Amino acid sequence: MRKDIEIPEVKDVYVAAVYELNETYNTQDWNIYIINDGETPIETVLIVTQGYDEKDMTAPMRKSIAIIPAKGFALIEYIDESVFKLDNFFTITFFRGQNMYDKRFELPRFSIVEENLVALPVMNPKGVLAR
Repeated sequence: MRKDIEIPEVKDVYVAAVYELNETYNTQDWNIYIINDGETPIETVLIVTQGYDEKDMTAPMRKSIAIIPAKGFALIEYIDESVFKLDNFFTITFFRGQNMYDKRFELPRFSIVEENLVALPVMNPKGVLAR
């Protein structure tokens, strides 16, 4: 039965770390976003994030988002600079139409730096794209 389950390749969905102004505290913070650059919305988005290396591991964080519109984005979480030394993973599962999609994105240790900022699809500020 498992061999009958087909999970198509994820296209037009990205995870990015964005350096932006936190207006509440008047600080520059790094936040993680999911971006839907597709022509259709994605629904029932389930996200599991975790950071780890050879000796340290963060607790897994789980989040769900009901819908992200076409050409839209949503905040996943604030990411503290203390975990930049870890490999940070974001497992994203969602539905587009009747199909289920699943992909694991990675922000390798020490990759979240201003020197790695690039233009992002859909979003105006630059960010660091996860692989």
